[in-house]
Amino acid sequence: MRRSILVLATIGLLTGIMAAPALAHGNENPNAGAEVYVTSQGLVYETIVLGELPFVGNARFQELEMDGPTGLQTEFGPGDPGYLGGRWWVDVNGNDVMDEGDSFFLCPLIGPGHSLS
Repeated sequence: MRRSILVLATIGLLTGIMAAPALAHGNENPNAGAEVYVTSQGLVYETIVLGELPFVGNARFQELEMDGPTGLQTEFGPGDPGYLGGRWWVDVNGNDVMDEGDSFFLCPLIGPGHSLS
């Protein structure tokens, strides 16, 4: 029960962060125009949340942090060896370990990236 509440809260937070830029521009799709800052490139990419994914112990996910200049950031983006195509995990339980207490979802970055301006 607690995990379900945390997952829903994380998805709600992501949706809220992603909806803000779109709503400010009058866009009807609340996920359109969401942006993720890629620290290794110094670029911002648009993204859209496609859905929640199940936790599988040996699956590879890239960490998405609720931080940075756009509200969301990650280390690797398209073209980087560490980019996993938009398979993200958010450390919901705050233990710095990818585990069942976290949130997992598909949210690809859409290029081309652009600089902060």
